[in-house]
Amino acid sequence: MRPCRPRRLRSLTVAVLLTAAVTGCGDASGVPPGGSGAGDPYFPEAGNEGYDVTHYALDLAYDPGAHRLAGTATVTARATRDLSALNLDLEGLDVERVTVDGASARWSRAGQELTVRPRGGLASDTRFRVAVRYSGGPVTVTDPDGSREGWLRTADGALALGQPTGSMAWFPGNHHPSDKATYTLAVTVPKGLRAVSNGEPAGARTKGDRTTHRWRVGDPMASYLATLAIGRYETRRTTTAGGLPVHTAVDPQQAAASREVLARLPEVLAWAERTFGPYPFSSAGAIVERPGDAGYALETQNRPVFPGAPGIGLLVHEIAHQWYGNSVTPRTWRDMWLNEGFATYAGLLWQEEHGGPTAQRTFDALYAGRYFPDAETNEALWSFPPAEPPDAAHISATPVYWRGAMVLHRIRQTVGDGAFRALLRGWAREHRHGNAGTGDFTAYVERSAPDEDFGALWADWLYGEGRPQRP
Repeated sequence: MRPCRPRRLRSLTVAVLLTAAVTGCGDASGVPPGGSGAGDPYFPEAGNEGYDVTHYALDLAYDPGAHRLAGTATVTARATRDLSALNLDLEGLDVERVTVDGASARWSRAGQELTVRPRGGLASDTRFRVAVRYSGGPVTVTDPDGSREGWLRTADGALALGQPTGSMAWFPGNHHPSDKATYTLAVTVPKGLRAVSNGEPAGARTKGDRTTHRWRVGDPMASYLATLAIGRYETRRTTTAGGLPVHTAVDPQQAAASREVLARLPEVLAWAERTFGPYPFSSAGAIVERPGDAGYALETQNRPVFPGAPGIGLLVHEIAHQWYGNSVTPRTWRDMWLNEGFATYAGLLWQEEHGGPTAQRTFDALYAGRYFPDAETNEALWSFPPAEPPDAAHISATPVYWRGAMVLHRIRQTVGDGAFRALLRGWAREHRHGNAGTGDFTAYVERSAPDEDFGALWADWLYGEGRPQRP
């Protein structure tokens, strides 16, 4: 929580009479504001304390030629304690008006913090709506590791990517993975362009030279998994044999190269359901951009984003994230290996079952330092333990992916194939649409295999420095 200072009082008499009311922080009522930051160990300013968001309603309009975004974000939330003020994360963009439950509210800006002061404050457990009207040129955010996110301008529109904090570049919110919500989006763009987002399409309407595309996300979603792709896409809707809708949006320049691999989406989904349990969302799909427009793939909920036509391995990786990362979402960014280690190991399982090397063979090559083509990456595998990246710049580094996958293989070696498969499905089921951290996972494994001692495995492989002794 940010420190706050009592207002200066004009007379000693008034000061004596009101000392009790102004000690502490907040306004003269003594009620504190919500904290700016959700306490993340790597992104301390991300998210906010004091409320829980249940729904975002985003009404947006974007003009690619002028690079101007205008909109209103209506945030429905519940106060988790008495609040004199609350914070939203918003990077750049100009705020024009803020209301709370329809009444104008005072607000101020400091960096990425938009502080809102509702009239009379908010009592604990009160449900409320904050509406923020804003506009401007949305910015691109550079992560500590040098990657770009937020609002990315493309050849024919824009692409919004949010991991880990970029979503605050296009809508105000509680931008931390621990606060998941449902969404509705209405996005108005020039006629001829499409606006593609998460969830289900809810109709499109053209008026004059503008078209409004609507999307609805009915399953809880962390804001870093929200996406908005604006451009001249070739879109397609199909269904799997089980009736799951599959929506794809492909840049025309990537259509021919993407056709074969996207045709395997139903196959990958069916395999993943057999391996991880029921698919956690109401639809699946993919967004394929030009390689120069999106520099990396991201597991955006329902339909991952790819920088050009993906290979089958990358498609499997991002689809596995729908279970591990999107449905079971990390409690903090320190828990990133629960996303990437699981998705990486999913790729090893796919290879093992489709004519490729076994996971054991890959594990052996990783341990021996001969899996990657360069010595630097092989050495980097042991540079830090997967459950404890040294800082924000390393939450997507090699140990998080590959040593995280090795942790899972060590569990498989310990409990056996059948129990391991049951563990994968049970973990996804137990925390479906929720949040979980590393401590939750280790406790779950220990409950699932009570006759095994995992102490050395956790100490050496999950938390240990350097390369462990060979198992």
